[in-house]
Amino acid sequence: MRISTFLFAIKQGFKNCVRNKLYSFVSIMTTAACLFLFGVFFAILLNVQHIVRNAQEGVCVTVFFTDEATAERKEEINSLIMNRVEVKDTYYVTADEAWAEFSQEYFGEEYVAGFTENPLEKSDNLQIYMNDVSMQSALVTYLNSLEGVRKVNESAITANMLTSMDSMVTYVAIAIIILLLVVSAFIISNTVNLGISLRREEISIMKYLGATDFFVRAPFVVEGLILGLFGSVVPLVAIYFMYGQAMDFLVDNFFSLQSMLAFMPIEEVMGLLAPISIAVGVGIGFLGSFFTVRKHLRV
Repeated sequence: MRISTFLFAIKQGFKNCVRNKLYSFVSIMTTAACLFLFGVFFAILLNVQHIVRNAQEGVCVTVFFTDEATAERKEEINSLIMNRVEVKDTYYVTADEAWAEFSQEYFGEEYVAGFTENPLEKSDNLQIYMNDVSMQSALVTYLNSLEGVRKVNESAITANMLTSMDSMVTYVAIAIIILLLVVSAFIISNTVNLGISLRREEISIMKYLGATDFFVRAPFVVEGLILGLFGSVVPLVAIYFMYGQAMDFLVDNFFSLQSMLAFMPIEEVMGLLAPISIAVGVGIGFLGSFFTVRKHLRV
């Protein structure tokens, strides 16, 4: 392909967008509307997964040691646990720290003063925080098999609930996103087909004059790419400002909700959403124009 042909295709593609303002506007708005819905559900999915994973970070498995376990054995157990792929971090709680936390929660200072010795002297423990709570059951089985471990406390109900919630939301959101993409491709393809059908006579004349299929198709493909790009940028801008306003609204009116739910920053959301949305918009514009023009090349 010669450079002059390539430049001609780009120039004609831009001219087609300007010349057919109504068709271009409809195509951009159709793409934007579909990708806006896609972006909203994608942002919701990201935030739900972010909230669930933050909640998972607070779930821990607690290991209590036998009376015979030495300090060296406890350190060895900690090293073995940290080598597990599902373990994110561990925290050793001394007997004094365990008693301080327990007494503060269940007794007043006047009652604590009556204890001359630490009643939880043998209750030092190791708190284990995980990367994925769905693997908690396997970890607990492993911990119970270790020598020097007396008891393992787990949060099975919480772990199962968080895992189920994460899976359910992910599957539902993915199904909705796929449905939106299919509908988007269908609507945009019909819109592109309508626009190209209006120029069927123009295509026929170019073919009769001896133009190659590539020469005829290229400007329409460029036009589709341009419309797809603009159609993907418009919803990104809308979601950016709407997301920021939604976060400000929650902060101003639901402070207690904000303390319980940690939403993703807009920069992280857009960092994931923008490339996907642009790729989908440009891809749909390319495929829609490419295959639709091909049907009109047989004259």
